[in-house]
Amino acid sequence: MDLFKQNRYVALLIGAILVCVGSICLLWRTAGIEEQGIMSMPRLGAESTIPMLQAQSLRPFEASISVIQRNKMPHTAMVGHEFKQELEKSKLVKEQSVSAAKLDKTIPPKQIFFTRTALLSPEDESKSTWKYALSEEELLLLQKIVMAEAEGEPYEGKVAVANVVLNRLRSANYPNTITEVVYQKYQFSPVRNGRLKRVKPNKDTVRAVTEALYGRKEVSDDTYYFLSIKLASDLTVARTQKKIKQIGNHTFYK
Repeated sequence: MDLFKQNRYVALLIGAILVCVGSICLLWRTAGIEEQGIMSMPRLGAESTIPMLQAQSLRPFEASISVIQRNKMPHTAMVGHEFKQELEKSKLVKEQSVSAAKLDKTIPPKQIFFTRTALLSPEDESKSTWKYALSEEELLLLQKIVMAEAEGEPYEGKVAVANVVLNRLRSANYPNTITEVVYQKYQFSPVRNGRLKRVKPNKDTVRAVTEALYGRKEVSDDTYYFLSIKLASDLTVARTQKKIKQIGNHTFYK
């Protein structure tokens, strides 16, 4: 009986030891699995997080590039448009300079350009509504009537007399040619007294007429009369027309 009891105690002791050993092994194994899980989690997290962080960090950069490109494209287009405009302006200025260089204003023009109300310079030809072909004979006649009317007058007065003749040529109230304007009845005293045939235009007169043909104006485009108060026998114009300007001995009216 004593042996049996002793064996029973031994069996219980062995069983308890085995349970303890089993429990320790089980705990050790569980702890090992958990440790492996804990050790592996940071590695997996790092591997999966880096691309995510890279993607997130790249998104603002890509967005900023996109914004810059969107902002840059209109600015580039605007700069290109402005450059094109400046290029066209410089080209136009260059063409005008070349055309002005080619135009020798010491030589009378072959054509005169008008609108309905004004004489234009050759540079403004595109604005004209009609043009007049100037022959050598009519150019000489214009120079002679200016010389006959304003020989002793200031240079500006010579230009002004030429202005009056050209204003009449443009106006619908007067004849359509320089010859008819000059020889219109009772208009220019040198035609009546024969002085027109005797005079020979001097350099100042030729230059004054040429400048008037190129658009220089000493009186306005609506000035159609002039007379010398001291020499005129008929003062009807002075009494009935509006005085515009006085140059030398001549008073100009419209």
